[in-house]
Amino acid sequence: MKDLPQLHQKKVLVLGLAKSGFTAARLLHKLGAFVTVNDSKPFEENPEAQELLNLGVTVICGRHPEDLLDEGFELVIKNPGIPYRNLLIRKALEKGIPVWTEIELAYRISEAPFIGITGSNGKTTTTTLLFHMLNQDGKSPLIAGNIGTVASGVAEKATADNVIVTELSSFQLKGTESFRPHISIITNLYEAHLDYHGSLEDYIGSKKKITENQAAEDYFIYNADQQMLVDHAKTVKAQGIPFTLKGRTEESISADSEFIYWQGEPLIERKRIMLAGEHNLENILSATAATLLSGGTKETIIRVLTSFTGVKHRSQYVGEWQGRRFYNDSKATNALATKSALEAFSDNIVLLAGGLERQHSLEELRPYMDRVKVLVTFGETADRFAEFAGSCNVPTVIKAGLMEDAVDQAVSSSSPKDTILLSPACASWDQYESFEVRGDAFIEAARKYTEANE
Repeated sequence: MKDLPQLHQKKVLVLGLAKSGFTAARLLHKLGAFVTVNDSKPFEENPEAQELLNLGVTVICGRHPEDLLDEGFELVIKNPGIPYRNLLIRKALEKGIPVWTEIELAYRISEAPFIGITGSNGKTTTTTLLFHMLNQDGKSPLIAGNIGTVASGVAEKATADNVIVTELSSFQLKGTESFRPHISIITNLYEAHLDYHGSLEDYIGSKKKITENQAAEDYFIYNADQQMLVDHAKTVKAQGIPFTLKGRTEESISADSEFIYWQGEPLIERKRIMLAGEHNLENILSATAATLLSGGTKETIIRVLTSFTGVKHRSQYVGEWQGRRFYNDSKATNALATKSALEAFSDNIVLLAGGLERQHSLEELRPYMDRVKVLVTFGETADRFAEFAGSCNVPTVIKAGLMEDAVDQAVSSSSPKDTILLSPACASWDQYESFEVRGDAFIEAARKYTEANE
């Protein structure tokens, strides 16, 4: 881990704990900063705050005092989920105090180079796939970021022999200053998280920060099927590595209906690839390109692509019961992600969808709703989903309560050869703590049936 002398005896405020805030606070204390942590959870219910207090960190819990910034802080590190309209964040920026997410701290202390992956959809699958490719090729990768492992904690232990493969959200990237991945990837960009960012421009601008500090010796892998990203690539100093699904190209990486190509030469037949769904091809192309740019071998890439079946909560196959196949796509928290899931299955879909109401459009789903024979809907958007399904002439629409009820309703309304697909098109926070908790509830409910086969 690199030392940061500029933080010695500097007053730093860590706003919001959870995993990232706790790790950042512990690291800053270790680096010699005077750290204060402020978290909304009461101290007696906050084991992270209690541990930090025992280390000598100043802890303020249960409230966010409006005069906190009068203490003379020189840096704020905030939890990525805290919006920039937060009063303390607004005051910090007005005072000219830098506001980072812990990704910036991770980059500054790391001895290892970074590969950064972002995009509206496909980040987690791309990150996981790339990690497996590099790992099987002996490249000593570490995995971090929005995928669940705190980047600064990974960077603390990394050496120059490692490479940190990092999934990055717009929330995390917005709070970076000098972050510079050697390889950056933008899988795609669509409208998302406007409740946090306030505008599409701010959301897209936050995503594009992944390339902001790259230099001529770095690489930018991008989706050449999106003109927005083609235009952005022209402004980036890094070497552009486009990928396309629209047919073979002589440069970079591409795909047609039969093959994936690298620099115009066939790499692998698509029918040999285990990861299902057209939408996953973007993830496969970008991960493959990053592996090859990192010195990985084609043989390893082929071995991974012929065995890798997907990531939990992303079109995850759960099991089968009496001819019905269960798939958990709880990570589909917007309509575009659910559209991609519906594209992956031809027909006879029993769709479980619904969740937090963000007033986002469902119209992207309309061309694929003829594949849905039953919609089981739940959560705050249940009524709107039911109305939408009716306008799409879905034969059967059922409103359910929690996930166990939704799965039971789906099974009772299904037939052999049906696909029972959880792909909510909404965030989970109206009923569940996270999409992972929601997906686990689906898996548990489905296993009542699938385990009957065992």
